Amino acid sequence: MASLVVVAVFLLWGALFQPPQVAAFKPLFHDGSMTHREITQMAILRKTAEVCRDIATAQGRDFTLAINNKLTASDVQKACATSPDSSSALSSLGFYSAIAEIYLSNAAIDVKFALSAAHHVDNETFIEGRDLITRGMAAVKASVQQESYISARITLGALCHTLQDFYSHSNWVELGSTAPFSPLIRPELLLNNLADRSTPTCKNCIGEDCSDNILPEILLHKKLTSGYFSIVFSAKPAGKCSHGGFLDRTSYRDPTGGINKDDISSSHGFLHQRAADMAINATMEMLQDIRLATGNRAFLRLMGLSHTSVLAFVIDTTGSMSDDIGEAKRVSFSIIDSKRGTPEEPSEYILVPFSDPDFGPLTRTKDADVFKARINSLTASGGGDEPEMCLSGLLLALAGAPLSSDIFVFTDASAKDSKLKSTVQAMIERTKSTVTFMLTNPVSFRRRRDVSQSQQFNSRSIPQSDMQLYRDLAYISGGQAIEVRRATLSQATAVIMDASTSALVTVLYVERNPAIAENFSFVLDPSLSNVTVYVTGDSPVFTLYSPTGVSQSGSVADGPLGSILTVGNLRRVKLNSDNQTGEWKISINSTRFYSLKVTGQSSVNFLFNFVEQIEGGDLTPKANRPFIGRNATLLVSVTGGDSFTVTDVLLVEASGSGVVNGTIKAVGATDFLVNVDRIPEGAFLVQLKGLLNDSTQSLPSQFQRQSPTQQQGSRVTITAQPNSTIEPGIPFDLNFTLVSNNTESNYTIRARTDRGFSVSFPSSLNMGTEGSAQGTVTLTAPSDTESGTDVTLTIEAEDQGSGDSNYVALRFSVMTKVIDFSSPVCQVVSIKADCPVECSTASWELSANLTDGNGTGISGVSFNRGNGSLSLSIVISEDGTNVTVASYNASCCSQEVELVVVDRVGNVGTCFTSIKSPSVDTTTVKPSTPSTPSTPSTHSTPSTHSTPFTPFTHSTPSTPSTPSTHSTPSTPSTPSTPSTHSTPSTPFTHSTPSTPSTHSTPSTHSTPSTHSTHSTPSTHSIHSTPSTPSTHSTHSTPPTPSTHSTPSTPSTPFTHSTPSTHSTHSTHSTPSTHSTPSTPSTHSTPSTHSTHSTHSTPSTHSTHSTPSTPSTPSTHSTPSTITNKPSTITTIITTPNRGCFVSFSVSVLLCNLILFFM
Repeated sequence: MASLVVVAVFLLWGALFQPPQVAAFKPLFHDGSMTHREITQMAILRKTAEVCRDIATAQGRDFTLAINNKLTASDVQKACATSPDSSSALSSLGFYSAIAEIYLSNAAIDVKFALSAAHHVDNETFIEGRDLITRGMAAVKASVQQESYISARITLGALCHTLQDFYSHSNWVELGSTAPFSPLIRPELLLNNLADRSTPTCKNCIGEDCSDNILPEILLHKKLTSGYFSIVFSAKPAGKCSHGGFLDRTSYRDPTGGINKDDISSSHGFLHQRAADMAINATMEMLQDIRLATGNRAFLRLMGLSHTSVLAFVIDTTGSMSDDIGEAKRVSFSIIDSKRGTPEEPSEYILVPFSDPDFGPLTRTKDADVFKARINSLTASGGGDEPEMCLSGLLLALAGAPLSSDIFVFTDASAKDSKLKSTVQAMIERTKSTVTFMLTNPVSFRRRRDVSQSQQFNSRSIPQSDMQLYRDLAYISGGQAIEVRRATLSQATAVIMDASTSALVTVLYVERNPAIAENFSFVLDPSLSNVTVYVTGDSPVFTLYSPTGVSQSGSVADGPLGSILTVGNLRRVKLNSDNQTGEWKISINSTRFYSLKVTGQSSVNFLFNFVEQIEGGDLTPKANRPFIGRNATLLVSVTGGDSFTVTDVLLVEASGSGVVNGTIKAVGATDFLVNVDRIPEGAFLVQLKGLLNDSTQSLPSQFQRQSPTQQQGSRVTITAQPNSTIEPGIPFDLNFTLVSNNTESNYTIRARTDRGFSVSFPSSLNMGTEGSAQGTVTLTAPSDTESGTDVTLTIEAEDQGSGDSNYVALRFSVMTKVIDFSSPVCQVVSIKADCPVECSTASWELSANLTDGNGTGISGVSFNRGNGSLSLSIVISEDGTNVTVASYNASCCSQEVELVVVDRVGNVGTCFTSIKSPSVDTTTVKPSTPSTPSTPSTHSTPSTHSTPFTPFTHSTPSTPSTPSTHSTPSTPSTPSTPSTHSTPSTPFTHSTPSTPSTHSTPSTHSTPSTHSTHSTPSTHSIHSTPSTPSTHSTHSTPPTPSTHSTPSTPSTPFTHSTPSTHSTHSTHSTPSTHSTPSTPSTHSTPSTHSTHSTHSTPSTHSTHSTPSTPSTPSTHSTPSTITNKPSTITTIITTPNRGCFVSFSVSVLLCNLILFFM
């Protein structure tokens, strides 16, 4: 029986990669229901807009965009622009691409981990689900710290799926909750009041009506449960709820039915919208935590919002390259110096040196000065034999650069590692990046120095086979292979200046090898500017014709249509700025080969991804080449607003022999699903055409765009089920599967990483009579690999007979196991305020002790919502604990501050203090003796803005354009596991956005809140559940009777507060069977200042602690001062599908196969 089940599951797997004919769409876009895509996208847009609003407020700029669920990526992009009135074209492509990376990674979980209960929080796997979420958050933060943004987005999408599924698959919404369940992202909080395995939770549905199938006692006692799910077995614990739906066999066993809210037709579909709204707010809460841990600038880079252009160089550093390196320095310095501080300034700089046998390391930075220093340190030396590790260096750059980057390779040698061609091609296809080769002296003398550095001249040239290798890779990527003499290299680097600009789009790209005389046409629309035509090839001859019939020969340097630069095999035509709109033509010929490329600047661009449709109409992203000869579906998104109409999406064969036209279905203002009836046999490019509405013209204008990167189909599919993280030094086994129509075929297997990590794999696989085969790749990261390092593993399969191949490229984050999930802790030592009515004439001071207990140590301290200066010093307390002493000073006109403290693994704590009540006396508040225990006030302090700060890394002193942050060095101590018994201190608690609510959650007992003008440091930790700013929100937490509470000093509440434009005082009504009312603090000062918490202490949890007073620091170090100044904005995916919101369901036929074998 077991073997039959295995066979059925295998058939199910194989069929996932043979999509049925498209009949109707029920995809990532589903009418009437919210999908994971929409939930994720809306949370990202709202949180990103909040960050931009806070930055604008801190800089004294207006921010008028209304933050609601009607936001579009274009709206947020424009509102977040630091120079919204700039005449430069604004590109939304990076923002769209980042959002797409995240939601496609989210969607993939439904197929790749369909049978994993923890990934969907089914089967009451709350602990396992939270572990996936919290470890995923730690991995995202570590990846951002290493500037590995692509890996961070993939991990972020995956954890978003699990987080969002909780609200659809559990009964959190049915319990009347109106705010997210924060313990899912905060492991120091207990998962209280979970229904145990023996507790019945549901009763039978009445026919199809499941609206009242949760047992009354579960609702009364606020017990948390989730539905059980299986497509194979019907067994479940007695009395338990099921997920529900026709795929779920457990839902046919008593109690029947289900409780999922995946879409409006689900068992609890009447609560679908509430669950989706809750999931949006929970995703925003999680994004806020990542924002605070990484800083505003890095968060915006994670979202792709600050992405303009990338300056990426791969440079040969052998002895003969001295002049080339000097030219690379010159052109990069020119770009940096001319564009610094402008909207055209590159958002990222990448440098990879290579020689033989070495390549790397990868330098990836947002700091132009760091890039300058790194490239300035390059020297030309060595180089005995001619071939160098060119493709290894290029592969490292492709894996490290953002998607759709322009990468420039400088070399005068052939590639020693030409065997990497197919891997490089796969990465080019995957990243859609453009590669241009700057090849010097390809057919002339090549000077080399031997190991003794003596000069010698060798009559060498790059062999034609290697020249063709570079040309092939350039053509595949949509780049150019520019062949020049060293003396004229400085002229050819004009193409680098052209590419280092924002909003660069490709209008047309073609290549012909062998060359044939041909005429081409292309359309220029009013949104385009700085249009440039490039012709490269062997003695190319061309004539250009304008829409009005004016012509210019390629031999005329300055003519009526533009200026032409001729250098080596490159012809660069810079069109005149006037009379560009309309259809242009060019006739071209060459002796052997040529390429034609037309680019310009425009905000209108597009991105595409192949997606697979499975039964039921749902979609899942496809991670590699589509299947040749079969129908396929593309998800196309057009950027730059919504004032356009898409008329054609074409697959243009690279050879020029044919075009496949797609059928277009709009699924939103800017998103389209395009179905093509076949994938071409050879390489092809994706081209988009349409009409652009322009306010300056009475009629719409035609426009066209083209993806420069060639795509390719295959007759074999390769799939793998990865984790998103691997541990250093521990071998990781990755299983992969090949599926093909070619039975008995032998496939050569290749597996490589961009970082040269140890990889073992089978050298070949035979498909057998079933047309499928399985293999395992073992990947090992070196034990000293830094946490957060990303690595790309590419697995290729090539048919030994036909040469047909496919690949899967997987990204991993190398993560040291995190065991510290506790937030840093704060004790307010004193507040001094002497603030007269005329606030500008006086200042106030705050002193606080910041500690991380037995955690990893404090890494960074900054402040939000303040405009003063912060001094930090390190002292050692009497018990040997490292204490960071924070001293804050501000004008009495800046009456509030929120300290943000981050430890070395990204745990975040904040504390907020206000002196808004005026006073004429100076008041010093010191720690008091124990008093009656108090519950932190549920008073929510409005947050109007937050100032950017540096993430949890050691940082240099801030400049006017950087966040106000201080990195505090400390000695790491052994991490501790979160416990219910906490150290004598007051923790940071968190507050996050909630859905507006007008209903109060029912409770047996409500804990009164206490508003205190000042509460001194508490001697116990309070684990609290966050609330969110709303017009009236009540946070419900499943209760456990309070068993014991030890008296302590009044606590100083500290909040993790999310900025909100409508933050009002909200009360948490905490349901419980018993709780102790709070008592007003026995020590309070006049209303000179106040410290508020946005949380109430959950009556479900009482901490057992002993009162104590703060220890006295024994030594002091020299403080450093931070002044808050305005800042500028700067930054896997194995079985069938199932339901999660609008789920990606599996084929009914395949499901029946399994049932049959059962």
